[in-house]
Formats: sequence, C-alpha cells, structure tokens
Amino acid sequence: MTPSWSHVRDDFPVLHQHIGGKPLVYLDNGATTHKPGAVIDAISRYYQNDNSNVHRGLHALSMRSTDGYEAARKRTAAFLNAAAPEEIVFTRGTTESINLVAQSWGTTNLKPGDVILTTEMEHHSNLVPWQQLAARTGATLKFVPVAGDDAEHGLDLDALDALLTPQVKLFAFTHISNTLGVVNPAAELCKKARAVGALTVIDAAQSSGHEPLDVQALDCDFLAFSGHKMAGPTGIGVLYGRRALLDAMPPYQTGGGMVGTVEFAATTFKPSPERFEAGTPNVADAIGLHAAMDYLDTLGRAQIAAHDHALGEQACAALADLPGIRILGPRAGRPRGGLVSFAFADVHAHDVVTFADQDGIALRGGHHCNQPLMKKLGLASTTRASFYVYNTPAEIDTLAASLRRILKFFA
Repeated sequence: MTPSWSHVRDDFPVLHQHIGGKPLVYLDNGATTHKPGAVIDAISRYYQNDNSNVHRGLHALSMRSTDGYEAARKRTAAFLNAAAPEEIVFTRGTTESINLVAQSWGTTNLKPGDVILTTEMEHHSNLVPWQQLAARTGATLKFVPVAGDDAEHGLDLDALDALLTPQVKLFAFTHISNTLGVVNPAAELCKKARAVGALTVIDAAQSSGHEPLDVQALDCDFLAFSGHKMAGPTGIGVLYGRRALLDAMPPYQTGGGMVGTVEFAATTFKPSPERFEAGTPNVADAIGLHAAMDYLDTLGRAQIAAHDHALGEQACAALADLPGIRILGPRAGRPRGGLVSFAFADVHAHDVVTFADQDGIALRGGHHCNQPLMKKLGLASTTRASFYVYNTPAEIDTLAASLRRILKFFA
C-alpha cells in the first residue's frame, strides 16, 4: 500500500513552522533528515524511564537499558538482512564506521604494493581515511573515474574493469552519490571486486532509509551508514561487517566494556561487536534508530525509493529550462536518487541558498565534501536540493519559482 505522502509531513514536528513568513520547505535531506514524533518519543521514554548504563549492571534499569540497546542491534541486523546481530557495530556515524575499517582492518592487512580502490565521486569521509591508510601502509590509492562532462554517465565501468587487478585488496565506493545523485550498481561492483579477491566497503549514507538494503544480496564485506540521514537521531551510526572479518580485526579503540580480562601486563578483548564499542555506548540514540527503522518500514522502503526518485526526476525536469543552469549527474532515463545538484553561470551557490531561505526553502550550497570531484568538473560549488519522505511535488514547484525569482534579481 502506497503511503499518503502529503500526510507523512504531519509526523515531523519541526516541519510545522514558517521561515520568514513562508511555510518551511526543507530540501537539505542529504545533510540530515528530520525526525518523526515516534523517534523523538522513543528517546524521551528512554530518558524518562530506563536511563542507565548497559551490560554490567544487575539492577532493573540497567537490564532494561541493555535489553533496549541489544534489541536495536537485532533490529538493525533485520533491517539490513545481516546473518546475525553480531555483524552490527554501533558507531557515531558513517565517518567513524569507515575509519574503523581503515584503522583496524586496513592497518593490519595492507602493505606496499597493495592497492586501495575508490572512486572520483566519493564524499571526503570515504576518501580521506583511505589516503591516510595508504600513507601508513605504503599501499597505493587509485580512483575509478566518472564518465561525462557532468558525470552524467556515473562511473566509467570500462575503466573499473581495467583497474580491478589482483593487487586491489579493498574497493570502497558510495551507493548513492551525495552530489550527483548517481545510484551505483552496488551488487555488480561487489561481484567484480570479489572476482579479484578484493574486499568491499559501501558508503550507504545516502541510501539507508531511502532504498531497500540487503547486505547478503549485495554480497558486500562492510557497509556503513548514519542514523541522522534516515529519520533517526544524530550521534548513532552503523558498521555492518562479515562476522569472520570482524572477529579477526583488532580493536579500533580500547577501554571499558570491550575487554575480556585485564591484567597489568596484558588484556584480552571480547569478540565482535563489543570489541569495537569501547566505553559507554550511545544507548538512547540506538533506541531512537530502532524507532526510525520501524517508522520507515511502516511506509515501505521500496515505496520510499520510488517517491524519492520521482522527486529527483521532477526536479531535474522543472529546473532544466532555467537560463544558465548546469545540472550534474544522470540525465533523464538513468537512475537518480532523490537529489539534484546544479550551478548557475552568474549566481554563486551561497547566494542561491541565501535568497531561497527568504522563500522558506532550505537548500545546501558548497562543495558538499566533494572537493576533488568539483575540481574535476570545473566548479567551486553547487546548490543541492535533496528530498525525503515528507517532501511533495508541490514543493518542487515552489523551488522552481524561487529560483526564477533569484535569477531575475541577479539579472
């Protein structure tokens, strides 16, 4: 059953406001999404009733807190179709999840002569950790190029085939580009990597909560995402990893909670996932993430994907005729996520965002943590409109009207 998208907006309290006298049109979902009342209520209930540290307490509050935290892990495993809850590590977000893999697996397993492969469309969080890993280990970092002057064809898959040699030990790529809206064929990329013996890391920050995700069908080795980009709270993220890989990796951080036995001379560590969760975990926001997953599944992730993609297509069509516009990413007929990035020849992205705010529209302007990609495309910045479950076709029309007003002013 398809949700009534116009009514979904009612579930998000922050959207019930005006900006400069205009109803809020929030189109900055690529940066963070808003939270439905169900998520806010779940976090509030935890703090009001159960707040306590987990795993070692024997009193009622600690046991309830532990049950809630571990229930969130089981829910996340089900959300991703992971083989077991032990394959789910809670982190602060996508960035920490990727750094965990780089620091723990990468430092242990890579050496000079090995190749780390990523792409030209990566967010800095899926680029800088691999740069640092290459510098530490002597491995070489290589990039799959984007195809087309505006990256309209996505990744150059012919170049990928040439780059995927037996020297590649790890291939890290984004599922949906946060700037281009390109939807990469993740299962196909994982299959190609596996054929040469390379492990895969998927940055799912822009796809979790927007698309159905099945790590077993994708056949990936690691997958990372953030709760706040899928209607969940900030400060909670997920790293999925194959159990055998996680169990063979050394701890990323050390301290309380992740130890087996501690003596003055040496320490033993718990198995995954606890060995990667040193200190007091973010219990409240794990519970909030659980509520977000429940909420999204009531809407249906396939339905969410169709809704977001339709808004992306509508936005591309609505903006295409604006004078002096340059739209990045897939053209009509190619898969596009629920976002569109664009640049005007004579109006800076920051001016676009500032003037759109006067119309109650929240956009994002800048390089979107994609500086190397921007440089390749000959741009300093773009404006990005990104959509989610509470956005409507009427809001795309409002955006187009605002952009026409902005262009008229600067003309």
